[in-house]
Amino acid sequence: MPLAYVLVMIRLGRITDHHVSDRRQRPALLLLALISVLAGLVILQLIKGPESVSLMIVALIGGIAVLAVVSAFWKMSGHASAIAAAAVIVVMMFGPGWLPMLGIVPAVGWSRVVLRAHTLGQVVAGSLFGGIVIAGSWWLLQEWML
Repeated sequence: MPLAYVLVMIRLGRITDHHVSDRRQRPALLLLALISVLAGLVILQLIKGPESVSLMIVALIGGIAVLAVVSAFWKMSGHASAIAAAAVIVVMMFGPGWLPMLGIVPAVGWSRVVLRAHTLGQVVAGSLFGGIVIAGSWWLLQEWML
């Protein structure tokens, strides 16, 4: 849903580029992302999906909310945040044999910098936020709920 929104808004001339470089254009997109993630959570609950995945989505919702607030002032990388959270959670779920999965984090970060979608600082901040805050929130929810 968020990508479709971006593509339609670009075609209509309401968003300047697919990186949504103008921060004034980001709130609606982030709200749609939040709605999309909430819809996924509802579907997971209806099909009785794994509780750990539902808790991951709850942690992601909190992360998107923080990114939305930060986005009003600075463009922290949501891509780096999401991939770092996912990679760290995979390692926490499946053990140290999955540590090589963390290699995807700098690869995605590098691509964001090369594409000039973010500065190195924005990518590092996003990676740390996802890997520590979002993955940490998931871990805390796991401990508390399960």
